[in-house]
Amino acid sequence: MLSTAAMAAIIRTVRATTSIDNLLVPLTADPATTAVLLDVDGTLAPIVRQADNAHVPETTRAPLTKVARDYGVTACVSGRRAAVARRIVSLGTMSYIGNHGVELLRAGGTQPEIAPEVAAYRDQIQRFAKTVLDGESVPRVRLRGEDKSVIYAFHWRGAPDAAAAERLAQTIAERAEAEGLWVHWGRMVLEVRPPVALTKGSGVTSLLAEHPELRSALYIGDDRTDIDAFDALRAMHNAGVLQHVLCVGVRSTETPQELIDKADALVDGPEGVRAVLERLAAAL
Repeated sequence: MLSTAAMAAIIRTVRATTSIDNLLVPLTADPATTAVLLDVDGTLAPIVRQADNAHVPETTRAPLTKVARDYGVTACVSGRRAAVARRIVSLGTMSYIGNHGVELLRAGGTQPEIAPEVAAYRDQIQRFAKTVLDGESVPRVRLRGEDKSVIYAFHWRGAPDAAAAERLAQTIAERAEAEGLWVHWGRMVLEVRPPVALTKGSGVTSLLAEHPELRSALYIGDDRTDIDAFDALRAMHNAGVLQHVLCVGVRSTETPQELIDKADALVDGPEGVRAVLERLAAAL
């Protein structure tokens, strides 16, 4: 029996020699029964120092527009609020799962649907964030707050002293957990969340459950939270709900090893994601 290390080496070898075109064949064979699911930051939109400046390049939006029109389901699955994700992508003909599965903004919709068990914690999250932001340490180390309504995020990308900012974030995390809230760590960001088990995976599962006609699904992402979506699609495959699943990781200097290990294939940065979208569009 092969050891775990030996099996991982084989997987890496197969991944390196298997063309992404071959992996896409089962998905492009019948676009009407295929779901295309995409993270936003670091996947469709390049990572930028100031999060508010993020946007999807027109060269990526062009094939994405065609994919959204002709594939069975197309959705962005983001850690940002659904409305913010839609602004960054600038495409209203697809759905947006926001706040790591908390919100669903449907294609053509104007108001996101929010899970009621999460909405019940909005006031507590807001009070906690206000208390933290009123403290003296936050402005001193340039820890930047992001109000996501039922989630509050603290970023330190671009902080003059990243180590000091991360130490403060750790203190904030401990305070949040002491108050019964949950925390999640991302790439230079801490999120304070309601104590409810909702993830990108649960958001993807809920959306696809509304479309029993689907037979295949593709997910592309670049961070730890995207692993939940990988796992959810594979669970649907194992249960016989989906016949084909492809989980693609986006490689960068910040890509976590866990995501690399979980991915069926890797592409290099948002440019690699654009190439995949172009292949999907060309199959139509």
